[in-house]
Amino acid sequence: MSFFSNFQSDKCPGSITGNPINGLCEKVCIQAQKIFDACIKQIQIENYALTLSNYTPSNPTYPLNFISARSIQSTGVITNLSVDRVHDKPGCARVQATVGIPVEVLYTDANGVEGVAQSIINVNQDVLLFVPAPSIMPYKITAEVSAVAAEGVFNSADNTFRVSACVTVILKVAIDVELLVPSYGYCVIPPAQEYSQEVCAGFFELPLYPQGKNCSKQ
Repeated sequence: MSFFSNFQSDKCPGSITGNPINGLCEKVCIQAQKIFDACIKQIQIENYALTLSNYTPSNPTYPLNFISARSIQSTGVITNLSVDRVHDKPGCARVQATVGIPVEVLYTDANGVEGVAQSIINVNQDVLLFVPAPSIMPYKITAEVSAVAAEGVFNSADNTFRVSACVTVILKVAIDVELLVPSYGYCVIPPAQEYSQEVCAGFFELPLYPQGKNCSKQ
């Protein structure tokens, strides 16, 4: 028997008479990512060496002058992942991983030519998270990231930038699931409102003729 047949009913969810409650009259199976646990870590990293690659334009003239660096995607690259369950804390596990944050580095070279290079900021994580019990569908550890660096100094010894960076890492324990949820039906999409710059709006709102007052002696 399918879930549709199993949950099909003449009555709306939560209703005794069969009439919808506040428009709620449908059960819908949706595909979603269920987050079992998550934590956020925000740190400031000092004197971090950014190794540059994929120069645009290629072959810049050294030394380089740092302008800024910023993350180019919100999904972190997880490596060296280790999940060890904590026996004295049921459901919890020690999660260790290296989270890579791809960044784009802006600079000018010795000739004043602006350029862009790619790099990555690696952050080690060692946290305690709730991890669900084993199931047919496995959980996954994901990371959402952000990083920005406003200050940096070029190191001619290894052609890297030494930067101070502000980093945010959100680790999540997630599983892609199918959830049965109450529904109000499909969304109603309103028509788009065309943008127009009403340059004459203020002028057209003025009165056609000056609003004068009659002079009178008191």
